Amino acid sequence: MGRIPSGKRAMRYAIGIGSFVCVLAGAFSVSVLAGQSRNINDGVYSAPQAARGQEVYKTQCAECHGAALEGTIGSPLAGDTFLSNWSARPLAGFVDKIQKTMPFNLPGSLTRRESTDLAAYILQAGKFPAGKADLTEAMLAQTVFPAVRTTPAAPGVTTGGSLPPPEGNLAELMRAIAFPNANILFNLQLKNPATQTKKTVAATPFDYVEWGSTVYPGWLAVDQAAVALTETAPLFLTPGRRCQNGKPVPVDRADWKKYVSEMVEVGKLARRESQARNYEAFVDIAEKLNDVCANCHKVYRDRGGTEGSGATRCQP
Repeated sequence: MGRIPSGKRAMRYAIGIGSFVCVLAGAFSVSVLAGQSRNINDGVYSAPQAARGQEVYKTQCAECHGAALEGTIGSPLAGDTFLSNWSARPLAGFVDKIQKTMPFNLPGSLTRRESTDLAAYILQAGKFPAGKADLTEAMLAQTVFPAVRTTPAAPGVTTGGSLPPPEGNLAELMRAIAFPNANILFNLQLKNPATQTKKTVAATPFDYVEWGSTVYPGWLAVDQAAVALTETAPLFLTPGRRCQNGKPVPVDRADWKKYVSEMVEVGKLARRESQARNYEAFVDIAEKLNDVCANCHKVYRDRGGTEGSGATRCQP
């Protein structure tokens, strides 16, 4: 992944200054919400509202999430896994996600009222009690899911000991996954995914690559790019992987592990903001991603030859 030219860096800031900044209620920290008195056990929705939400669910959600919210193609919307995913998080963030990312094949098609009614039905299905009044916009920011204890994951990035032997060298892995997906995120400096029009593909001659690029357009492509960077960065720690010049990848060095960990963190940040459809956040995310790449490149890549062929590549 190469550095973004300085002209584009300037463009990032120009775009950021000229664009509207949307602060999501779901971005509130738990510490801020701790002073609020409502949680979803307090009867924050009404039974008639849940009934309206159930009708929307049947037509818009059940195919993917199951008739009983058990999860089929989509994730479960009831039970321990669901509550763990939303532990101590604001109900406003849940409604935001419904409205902005669902249904999967037609995101953004639900109104705010429909999304809120759906949240009411999901609470009812989860055995949380109904109250006398509808769940309102003002109440969303004051209401949180209950905290659920989870087993903490081990800190940092895995060493790769359980990974299978590498198939490609480091340059091939970078070009196959990191490079194209990083460019999807960098491209947000220039194009808002929410305004991109759906491409049409010529019937003949059929082109699978061209057709594939139309299946997950806009924000869906950004979601997937963030996941790709986060999930595959630990592959840079696979024991036995070599650079294009045949030198072993320095998987045991502390600075290499640090660079991989930083890639994971920026990928997670990109995913959170993509799920929130927060276009403005990607001005800063592009800068962070650029720095993460450059910090590693200047130590391990940018000396000794082009295209990874230099004799001193992969050596500190």
